[in-house]
Amino acid sequence: MANLKEIRNRISSVSSTMQITSAMKMVSAAKLKKAQDAITAMRPYSDKLTELLQSLSATLDADSGSKFALEREVKRVLLVPITSNRGLAGAFNSNIIKETLKLSSEDYLSTEISYLTIGKKANDAFKKTKHLIADRSEIFDDLTYDNASEIAQILMDTFVDGKVDKVVLVYNKFKNAATQEIMTEQFLPIVPTKDNLNSNLDYIFEPSKAEIVEQLIPKSLKTQLFKAIRDSFASEHGARMTAMHKATDNATELRDQLKLTYNKARQASITNEILEIVGGAEALNN
Repeated sequence: MANLKEIRNRISSVSSTMQITSAMKMVSAAKLKKAQDAITAMRPYSDKLTELLQSLSATLDADSGSKFALEREVKRVLLVPITSNRGLAGAFNSNIIKETLKLSSEDYLSTEISYLTIGKKANDAFKKTKHLIADRSEIFDDLTYDNASEIAQILMDTFVDGKVDKVVLVYNKFKNAATQEIMTEQFLPIVPTKDNLNSNLDYIFEPSKAEIVEQLIPKSLKTQLFKAIRDSFASEHGARMTAMHKATDNATELRDQLKLTYNKARQASITNEILEIVGGAEALNN
């Protein structure tokens, strides 16, 4: 009977866990819809603005180049890993941390590495290092363009002041609820793509190229960072919804197995009791 009680307790525990994971799945699904709509609506604007930015930087003269497009010898690199503030999202956070560590130990091994973390999980991973310059995990409490602009301004000022020679973003790009793509995106300096370099388009600048450089590039960089954070935010809820869905399925399967084990044990116990009663009756008859 003690064995039956233990199995009943396990069934109750698994059922409670299943209810929690199911509720978390529903919450993430609701938040995912809003986050997905936001990033889907933002991408066309952000992509077009980035295209204009790259085309503009490709047409700049050497003497009128932007301070954000200035390429220097890479001696100091600032990595910006973007994770979430909460766990229970499968490999969502660990993938970003692993990719950041890979960049530090392989791609930029001979450079001085520093970090600016966005997300408590990234901060927990890199806070023990001496090269963490800032943690801006609070942005997820109020994810707005203005708050993202403040972080982008820090990155731009750090680059312009010559404290770092390159800024790289590491984040999860949202593809669908079940798929997130790890992105390693160069934030600064601005590098025109090959398509822009080979483009024969003749741009007419109004009012002047210098003023457009001064206004468009900072705005484009802020939008680029905001899109990356939005992508990561949507990916987080997609990853958590998928993880909680799998956890609920596993809990359901485990509960069914425990119920089957409980029924078998209960049946065996009843059989033993019947055998004892029959044996006692036979003994009395004899």
